[in-house]
Amino acid sequence: MILPSILAGLALLSVALLLWQWFVAIRFPLHQRIDSTSAFTSAVTILKPLKGCDEFTEACLRSWLEQEYRGSIQFLFGVASPDDPVCELVHKLIKSFPGRDARLIICGAPKGANPKVSTLVELEKAASHPIIIVSDADVCVPRDFLSNVVAPLRQERVGLVNCFYCLANPATLAMQWEAVAINADFWSQVLQARSLKPLEFALGAVMVARSESLRQIGGFSALIDCLADDYQLGDRIAEEGGQIEISPIVVECWSSPMNWRAVWKHQLRWARTIRVCQPVPYFFSIVSNPTFWPLLWFLSKPTPFSASFLANAVVLRLLSSLHLQSRLGANSAATEPLNSSTRAPYCWWMPPFKDLLQVAIWLGAFLGNTVEWRGERLRLRSDGTLVRN
Repeated sequence: MILPSILAGLALLSVALLLWQWFVAIRFPLHQRIDSTSAFTSAVTILKPLKGCDEFTEACLRSWLEQEYRGSIQFLFGVASPDDPVCELVHKLIKSFPGRDARLIICGAPKGANPKVSTLVELEKAASHPIIIVSDADVCVPRDFLSNVVAPLRQERVGLVNCFYCLANPATLAMQWEAVAINADFWSQVLQARSLKPLEFALGAVMVARSESLRQIGGFSALIDCLADDYQLGDRIAEEGGQIEISPIVVECWSSPMNWRAVWKHQLRWARTIRVCQPVPYFFSIVSNPTFWPLLWFLSKPTPFSASFLANAVVLRLLSSLHLQSRLGANSAATEPLNSSTRAPYCWWMPPFKDLLQVAIWLGAFLGNTVEWRGERLRLRSDGTLVRN
C-alpha cells in the first residue's frame, strides 16, 4: 500500500515538473531579433577547432563566413595535422571569401586530454579582437547571427553569451531519439534551472566571451584536461562575477547519419559528463521523467485511476515534446544545400520511448567512469578532468 502511494506522488511530481519546463520554455523569446541599426558591433575573433569533415561541413563553415556584421571579424580555423582532410576544404573556403580576415592554423598534437581545447589554446594565441567566439564545426547559423549573439555583451555585467541548438537532421531512428532529448527536453530543462537561479554553465555549440574574461580564468589552457570544457568555461566566468546570458537565436547542428550504437555512446558520454559536473542535480533528475513514474504507478496498482493518469501523462508528454521541438526549429538557420538532407519521419511514440531508455542512460551514468570520444576511450575523474586509458 505504501509503494503505490509513493509512486503516485512521484508520478504527480514528474508531470508537474513537465508542466513547469513547458511553461518556462513557452515564455522564452526564441528567435527574437534585435534592431540591426542599433546593434553592438565590437570586433570579434571566431575560433573554429576542426577535425575531419563530412557532407555538411562546408555549408556549416560557409554560414559563418557569410555573416552580415558591421564590425571586424577574424576567422581562425585550427587543426592538429596538415594531413587532416578538412584542410583542403578550409583553403577552398578562404579563397572563396578573399575579403575576409581568415586563416588556417596547424596546431600540432594535443597537449592535454581534451584535443578540442588543445586546438583552442593555440588559436587563442593568434586572436586579435576583444570578443572571442568559440563554435563547433557542425554548427550552422543565420546571416544575422553575430549581430544578435554579441549584443548582450554591451552590458558590462554579462560575462558570456551562449545559445540553444537543435539537431537539425535526425536522419535515422536513433538520431530522432536524440533529437527528442536535445530539441525538446534539454533546452526546457536549462530554462527550468535558470528559473531557480542564475546560470553557472555554458552550452558548447556557440560561446561568446570577452578576451579579458578568458584571461581572468587562465584562458583555455586552464581547461585543457576537462571533458566538459563548455560547462567549466561558464562556471569559471560565473565565479568571477560574469553573468551568463542565453541568446534567443537558435543554431543548428548537422551530423552524418548515426546508428543506435553511436547515439547511445554520445548520450552516455553526455550523461556521465553532467553527473560529474552536477552530481546531486543529476541524481534527482530522474524524478522529472514523465513516462517512467506514471507507468510504474500503474504497474504497481493497475486501477482505472492510475490507468487514466498514465494515459493523460503520455498524451501531455507527446504534446509538450512536439510543441517544444517545433518551436525550437521554427526559424531554420540552414542553407539550401542542408535543406535537401533526408530526414526520418516523425514517430509519435518516440518521446515516451526516449523517457524509458533515459532510465538506462541515467543508471549507466553512475555505473562507470569511461567515455568514448572521437574514437578514443578516456577515463573521467571526479573533478571532471580526463585521463587516457
